[in-house]
Amino acid sequence: MTFRQARWDEPAVWDLGPSDGGEAPPAIPGIPERLRRKSAVRWPELSELAVVRHYTRLSEMNFGIDTAPYPLGSCTMKYNPKVSEALARRSAAANLHPNQPESTVQGALEILWRLERILSKVTGLPEVSLQPAAGAHGEYSALLMVRAYFRDQGEAAERTEVLLPDTAHGTNPASAAMAGYTTREIPSQDGCVNVAALKAAVSSKTACFMLTNPNTAGLFESDILEIAETVHAAGGMLYYDGANLNAVLGVTNPGRMGFDVAHLNLHKTFATPHGGGGPGAGVLGAGETLAPYLPVPRVVKEGRKFRLDYNRPKSIGKIRTGYGSFGLDLRAFAFILAHGEEGLKHVARRAVLNSNYTASRLGKFLPRPFRPLVKHEFVLSGAPLKERGVRTLDLAKRLLDEGVHAPTVYFPTLVEESLMVELPETESKRDLDHYVEAFERAVTDTPENLHAAPRNLSVRRVDEVRAAREPLLSWKDLREHAAKAERR
Repeated sequence: MTFRQARWDEPAVWDLGPSDGGEAPPAIPGIPERLRRKSAVRWPELSELAVVRHYTRLSEMNFGIDTAPYPLGSCTMKYNPKVSEALARRSAAANLHPNQPESTVQGALEILWRLERILSKVTGLPEVSLQPAAGAHGEYSALLMVRAYFRDQGEAAERTEVLLPDTAHGTNPASAAMAGYTTREIPSQDGCVNVAALKAAVSSKTACFMLTNPNTAGLFESDILEIAETVHAAGGMLYYDGANLNAVLGVTNPGRMGFDVAHLNLHKTFATPHGGGGPGAGVLGAGETLAPYLPVPRVVKEGRKFRLDYNRPKSIGKIRTGYGSFGLDLRAFAFILAHGEEGLKHVARRAVLNSNYTASRLGKFLPRPFRPLVKHEFVLSGAPLKERGVRTLDLAKRLLDEGVHAPTVYFPTLVEESLMVELPETESKRDLDHYVEAFERAVTDTPENLHAAPRNLSVRRVDEVRAAREPLLSWKDLREHAAKAERR
């Protein structure tokens, strides 16, 4: 690779080598023959200015939580405080290595230990592990704990079923299947678990009932104590999907509801980064029955020192390298300390207030299928749009033209043409009003404009099937695609 600049006023160019697929450069000694290139890499050759402008333009075209509200129902896309980001990027945190001696990371271990104690209080469950890499990983780990418990009880061969409500997140049945269970769906009644159907379904085969509360319709399962009693009477375990904990944070908790094990998404509740490929954090909390099965290592305090404890005979073992995602744990710890106990309660109350305010206004444009008071999110039905030849997808695309992000569409599946909206506590009344006004302009637009949307973005509506089957993921893909287009 060489650098060249013919004149001071010409763009500087980094020459990355032959870009015409010619002969490969001389091999570096020690690289096996089977790993050596047979031809040169097809690099693009661009000026520094062109590259800078390209990525700056991409950043301006992108949409993120720093740009505008991101009302994806079931996801809780909330603002990430910059003070938390600054703490996680400090060299004392960012440069830690998972294989350092414990004596050199006492501060980090203390933060993890204190965060576990706080999250134990938040969940109402006595033991907490920060190890799982994400929510789905937490689900899977929880089910491995349930399986290990029934193995010790001599019931593993009989306890083969996991029950799920029809409002369950899609990862729930996937996690159950990966853990070796068959699944059985429990229908809803007015958006909540049909308790009669649950009572008919539980049996000696039931290992676990996986439930989110509030659920994905934004409704609090008010029969939760009866649900817990029903599952426990059959000898099963009750699992809490903590994706929606933001709505009840500090007000109630899984332990009070009767859950045996729970996972939490730090990104949904405690404002750590969400999406982008990771890393994530899917904290696990467990009651006394399942706590011995939590993954190792566990952070323990002995006197004034902290260490990682692997001596847990009933543990399901190690589920990932290192111990959790320390950067995310640190961000969550800072968020919790900044709010305090009363502040966390305010988070939940404000989230519920924002949701009900927005729901009452958007309910004037599209019907709401369930009861009027909701928790952190709410569901609308776009079914009436079909009378105008319009679908929920068209409305979602049209919202993009207003400079706002669309809500989750077509989930939960029990509502026809569903939209699931969540504007969390970090959004102001001004932001909520702006979103409602954008929604009104979109939903009352002509069918022609809705079908053609988006018009104001750099990319118009794509052929989604083709985009999935023929993705352009690299410069090489784009170049080959352009060449085929020229030949056509």
